This record gives sequence, C-alpha cells and structure tokens, in this order.
Amino acid sequence: MSSFSVHSVADARQAGTVRRAAVLGSPIAHSLSPVLHSAAYASLGLAGWSYTRVECAEDGLAGFVEGLGPEWAGLSLTMPLKRVALSVATEVSTEAAAIGAANTLVLTPGGRRAENTDAPGMADALREAGLVSASAPLILGAGGTAQAALAALAPASLAAPGTAPGTAVTVLVRAPRRVGELRTTAERLGLTLDVRPLDDAPALLADADLVISTLPKGAADPLAHAVLRPSAVVFDVVYDPWPTALATAAAAAGCRVVSGLDLLLHQAGHQVRLMTGRQAPIEAMRAALALAR
Repeated sequence: MSSFSVHSVADARQAGTVRRAAVLGSPIAHSLSPVLHSAAYASLGLAGWSYTRVECAEDGLAGFVEGLGPEWAGLSLTMPLKRVALSVATEVSTEAAAIGAANTLVLTPGGRRAENTDAPGMADALREAGLVSASAPLILGAGGTAQAALAALAPASLAAPGTAPGTAVTVLVRAPRRVGELRTTAERLGLTLDVRPLDDAPALLADADLVISTLPKGAADPLAHAVLRPSAVVFDVVYDPWPTALATAAAAAGCRVVSGLDLLLHQAGHQVRLMTGRQAPIEAMRAALALAR
C-alpha cells in the first residue's frame, strides 16, 4: 500500500510543469472527458497539463500503465476497464473496494491508487436536482454503473444524499441470474436489494421517488409509456442521444430529470481534484461541456 493524500499531489504538481492525463476505454472516440478536463486545466492555470483519449481494451491496461513515465498524473477509465482497474492498482480506496470497480487511477511516485468518482458524481448530480433522500429508489440495470448508484444511495456512504434508513433498493434487471456482483456490492454497503425482472418496471415506476436508469442506449425507451410519479427524480445515465425517450416522458410528467451529462460533469470534477490537488472549477467545466454539445 502506498501513502496518498490530495495535499501530496498538490505539492508535487506545480502549474508550470508538464503533466499528462488521459481517458482510456474501448470504444473511446466519443468521450467528452477531454473537453471537461482541458477546461479545468485552463481555468486553473495549469498551462503544462494535457489530457487525451487512448483506445485500450481490458488486456491492454496493465501494459499501458506499466509503460507510463513520471509525467503522468492520472487516468480516467471507462468501459470495459472499470473492474480490471483494481488489479493494476497498488492501492484501492474504500469506495472503489466497496463498489468493486474504479473509474480513476491516480498516479504518484508512490504508486497507483484506484478511485471511483462515479458514486460521488451521481450524488452531486442528485443533490443539484434537489434530492435529499429517497424512500422508494428504483435502479434499472445491474452493471458497474448500477454498483456506483448503490454506493451513491448507501446511508453510510460519503456520497450522501442516501436512502432513508432501512430502505430496500429495488433493482430491475434484464437477466436476474447475473446480479452476483451487484449483490456483493450491496452487502458491502449495508443495503438490502429487491431484485426484479425488468418486465416489472411499468408496475413499479409509479411508486418510485427516485429512478436511476443505468441501462445502455435505447434499452429504457419502452418505459417511456409507463406512469411516473410527478414528484420523482429520474436520472438516465445515457447522454448520447439526449434527451432519451425516458427523460422526455419524465419531463412531461413533471419529474425532475438528471442526465448522463450531469454525471459526466461531476465525476470529472472529482477526478480533477484527485489528479491535480486543486478544487475543480465546475462552472467552467459545465460551460465547456455545453459548447461541446
């Protein structure tokens, strides 16, 4: 285990030094992360910093990381790298360990620390939408983003708002037999899961005060015809295309709607803080994201 602190990162990274960071995944050409991180560097006056995209599959991550020089400050990791990231880290944060996935590697002379900023990024986006707590949360999907959503809802999580005490989180999945990792995450976080088939969604959406769809593009479109609670918050992590059919229906029903762009913004803000040791300029990043869209 290597020692790590945001202050040590800040001390080691002066504004005028050449530093590199990147987002890795496959496919990666569509990623808007360079827009967000580059805007942050410009706003913070980090003239020597650069951020790029790198196409990388699971079997290539270890070799890529081993080949990095001392100028590298960190990596953002998207699909399919979020679980394999734990195996290339020399240290894993409590949150990433509980979730079972990481979307960030912070690189220091002392090692590689795996972090998960999806969970606090989700919580930030939900707070921005006015959510304080949820007594009837509903998650659609069972992948890595659903695991992060559980962490964002865990009462004991640093990523509060959280669920109401004693609340069971209902998860709707396309293949109920494939929820082993999600159940493990829930156990680590002290949450109780109620797993149902996705076909049950129309009967359950009307009672949910929070709906988080982690389904891939198009998979939630059939739910646009379901009845939604007007006071609910509906969070669809898809951002291309936007608005999704579910988001459009939610807005028409009077729901507060949160998009995948909100998640992208806030998780990137946490990454900027971890990699640079500086507080992320969220509004400057938001403006750059709006222009890029």
